[in-house]
Amino acid sequence: MGTPLGDFIRAKRDSIQPQSLGLPDHGRRRAPGLRRSDLAGRAGISVEYLTRLEQGRDRNPSVAVVNAIADALSLDSSERSHLRYLTKITGGECTAHTRPAPPPRELRPSVLETLSLLEPGIAMVTNRLGDVLARTSAFEAVTSGSGLLDSGAPNLTHYVFTDPRARTFFADWDAVADEQAFDLWLGPSVEDFEWFTAELASAAGDDFTRRMNRHEVPRRGVLRLDHPSGCGLRLRRETLDLPSDSQQLVVLLPADEATTQAVDRLRGLPPHGHLRAIS
Repeated sequence: MGTPLGDFIRAKRDSIQPQSLGLPDHGRRRAPGLRRSDLAGRAGISVEYLTRLEQGRDRNPSVAVVNAIADALSLDSSERSHLRYLTKITGGECTAHTRPAPPPRELRPSVLETLSLLEPGIAMVTNRLGDVLARTSAFEAVTSGSGLLDSGAPNLTHYVFTDPRARTFFADWDAVADEQAFDLWLGPSVEDFEWFTAELASAAGDDFTRRMNRHEVPRRGVLRLDHPSGCGLRLRRETLDLPSDSQQLVVLLPADEATTQAVDRLRGLPPHGHLRAIS
């Protein structure tokens, strides 16, 4: 049985053409990308040890080995962070057979106070599982009619993968789906991750599972929304991590004047209420 760490190493190896690293092309082969011998040689480890890592038979590589593999794959900073995270959770994967409880949804009062200071801006507090824990009235206006907030406990990841309206609302749905799947690897704990992915996999199907196992670090650009009212929105994203809470404060900023004017119009549509926290 494989591990997230082994899956990521294998996926990156398969995605790299030998010529891009200055290696000779050995001609036709059954699998794309680097051979195990190519990667092992660049990392200074044996092919047999690399095979054990990829197949999940070795779950605790040293820091030196992890760094050597990152160098050999020419990973960027985001990919290196993901590799280190997968090493951590692979070495301490949850082995319990009981289903963990869902993660807590509480917010510290100071987090809510901070969010209130952002009114009338577009902002929300979420966690890596995609739970929308609190939002400003402007966030409600921008997402009105999309279905995202229809649930009493809205979850962005669940919405993206299971609600057909999401494919219309997000102009770049594929990119957003990749982002939401990737962020699950950074969930608050292994137990929460297993609980949520088990729940979502049964509802979202193979497309969700495929994106999860691809381990492709997303390149987050401008978020484009096709609002049901007919206006198109382009929003820049700024994210403030709240590590002690395993939460994030996400602020959406208009990327152009047309979006600024559209958001002003949407704010004027009745009624959107005020700052809301979801318990």
